[in-house]
Amino acid sequence: MSFMAREIEAMKEAGLYGTIRTLDSPQGAWVSIEGRNVLNLCSNNYLGLCNHPRLAEKVKDDVDVWGVGPGAVRTIAGTLRPHVELERRLASFKGAEAAILVQSGFCANLAVIPTLVPGEEDLIYSDALNHASIIDACRLSKARVIRYEHSDMDDLRRKLEETRGARGRKLLITDGVFSMDGDIARLPEIVRLCRDFDVMTAVDDAHGEGVLGRGGRGIVDHFDLHGQVDVEIGTLSKAFGVMGGVAAGSATLVDYLRHKARPNLFSSALTLPDVAANLAALDILEEDDRLVRRLWQNGNRLKGELKELGFDTGRSETPITPLIIGEAADAKRFSAELFEAGLFATAIAFPTVPRGTARIRAMISAAHSDDDLRFAVETFAAVGRRLGIIR
Repeated sequence: MSFMAREIEAMKEAGLYGTIRTLDSPQGAWVSIEGRNVLNLCSNNYLGLCNHPRLAEKVKDDVDVWGVGPGAVRTIAGTLRPHVELERRLASFKGAEAAILVQSGFCANLAVIPTLVPGEEDLIYSDALNHASIIDACRLSKARVIRYEHSDMDDLRRKLEETRGARGRKLLITDGVFSMDGDIARLPEIVRLCRDFDVMTAVDDAHGEGVLGRGGRGIVDHFDLHGQVDVEIGTLSKAFGVMGGVAAGSATLVDYLRHKARPNLFSSALTLPDVAANLAALDILEEDDRLVRRLWQNGNRLKGELKELGFDTGRSETPITPLIIGEAADAKRFSAELFEAGLFATAIAFPTVPRGTARIRAMISAAHSDDDLRFAVETFAAVGRRLGIIR
């Protein structure tokens, strides 16, 4: 097992070995790390719900009624009434006929992709910048994976043309919002192409739920494509502030996944505290869109001011704000100096992003105040100038 120590050392020499910090406080706009309070621009807590009192109260109440663990897989004895209620509510929220709940967003991709296209004659069309969970789910299928250049509809059309006569099932899978760059999939064009070539469509809306669409209903709602996307895949660990994964679509699709998808058949159901917290998060999202609007106001302000300072924020169209630095070592130094100045923003480098595009990814939240944003901009500016990233 000596290869592990060698590879860890090689990561350190290449500047790819990361520091994993431990929070000593609940998730929030400010967090305590190593005895100090720092502004948090790292988490996916888009709407500030991770530590929301209504979620905590719902969990406390439901634990007294339902307990903690499900005790079994969904298909044996692990389906409790709250699981069914959350699935019904999620389907309604997404504007779909039905939804199936699984343990995480990663598991949702593992549940959908190998189940719909399992065979050697099947084809998967996958965006070149799709998330690792999509890539791993594709690997679990025996289908041939055809990568098309990122959001390049001409390249996608060429590859669909080249495989028009292929036998077997065909599925296109794309992220809705690409997590490292913050750009949005060209879903209307994708849907049209897939309809023309008789290809199933699936979108992983992990960073779109709670962010895009009316009141955060996601990318399908954002583009008004209800009923035209075969599968919506999502996570409840970001804007919802909890844990869990979901796949939504037709009643037939959900029934098929319920009886075929391995994460549903061979892994215990989501815990009851998670289910309770997600129900409370849905209540908040369905009441009004104030948190979603605040998220976008904060994101637009931060991105605009950082651009004015001269930072390269890439092609983001969402509150995700990448500051592209280049080399991994430079990005890690930038992150370390930000932390010393009181701002927590982790460096992201290869293999999460391509070599030469290491960055700081600033993740804004509806929980951030105007003063928080002012502090963030001033800190980025001071450290950026000191390191020669901006003038």
